[in-house]
Amino acid sequence: MLNARYCFIFFICMSSAPAAAETLHVKVLDQAANGIPETVIYALSSGPASDSGSHSGVVIDQIDKEFVHPVTVIRPGMSVIFPNHDKIRHHVYSFSPAKTFELPLYKDVTPQPVRFDKPGVVALGCNIHDWMSAYIYVVDSPFTALTDAQGQAVLTLPAGQYELHIWHPRLKNPDENQGLKVMVQAKQNAVVELAVVLKKSFKSIARTTSGGFDGGVYR
Repeated sequence: MLNARYCFIFFICMSSAPAAAETLHVKVLDQAANGIPETVIYALSSGPASDSGSHSGVVIDQIDKEFVHPVTVIRPGMSVIFPNHDKIRHHVYSFSPAKTFELPLYKDVTPQPVRFDKPGVVALGCNIHDWMSAYIYVVDSPFTALTDAQGQAVLTLPAGQYELHIWHPRLKNPDENQGLKVMVQAKQNAVVELAVVLKKSFKSIARTTSGGFDGGVYR
């Protein structure tokens, strides 16, 4: 459960006629009260999860020796395309239990899409460039969002009771930040503020060398 000391829930009344869907505004703050970007927000209802109706491919590009999206949220059954727009080769892989795969060294030609069938966190890397990392969060919920640069996100969902869940790769205690019960009422905007504790950031440093080969040039 999310710690009640750090959760603030209030409602803003909406004018006009009732709507088919309401909005849940979420803001996630770190221990210094700064907004946390790229945080996964999703809501679970007591009923079965409905099919979003779209299992089209999602694109995670590689540009300037980085994955373009540090965090991507998808539903089970969706596929991801990994184009390479660098002039050198990359070797994309994951050893995560939710999806293990490898796309051996390639450039110019985009490999076949990778399908993600199981919920869970999939950590991505490049076997050539140690500093390249990203995450795919696979969740069986139609109500998902990523926080923006200010740590804010908006969920659009029918009125009812939900469990609010969050995920970020640097959450210090990820199991403790789940299951906040939120009641979304008709003709009201629910607003939730959450404060969490993050682990210190660590990222492999790109190295520079006078030598190298196509696909393995350090920077």
